[in-house]
Amino acid sequence: MSIMWKYLDKRSATIAAIKDYEAMQFIIDNTDAEIKRAHEKMTSLGSPKWDGMPRTHNPQAGEERILKAIDEIDILKERYRQAVEYMDWFKPAWEQLSDDDRYCLETFYGDGNTYGSSAAYYIAEYLHVEQATAYKRKNRALDRLTVLLFGKS
Repeated sequence: MSIMWKYLDKRSATIAAIKDYEAMQFIIDNTDAEIKRAHEKMTSLGSPKWDGMPRTHNPQAGEERILKAIDEIDILKERYRQAVEYMDWFKPAWEQLSDDDRYCLETFYGDGNTYGSSAAYYIAEYLHVEQATAYKRKNRALDRLTVLLFGKS
């Protein structure tokens, strides 16, 4: 399934794709460490819980721990695959935008999601324009990115 089908309404899909960028980059950067931790949990001994409750012996506890770790690793690998697919789709379009366009979109929809008057204020200060012009620049940048991601409508 193509990554584009996750984002069907093109304009709002572009906004959702911008918002997903940081999360996808985090997944790509940290998946190896998470898989390593899952491998370590798989091969390590379980620690006793000192809560005063009596325990029952589970002869399959080791196998259950291994199976749980294998399932976790499979999920992490699938999540990583989806993040790489997203980046292969999104990043070329993102890099074709100008620095000003990227700044506008990051300020409105990016990490802090400061959508509203403060985002327009920051863009207006950065570009040395009025806030109404900042909104127009944001809309034009969003339209450009939408065309780059999805083609003409």
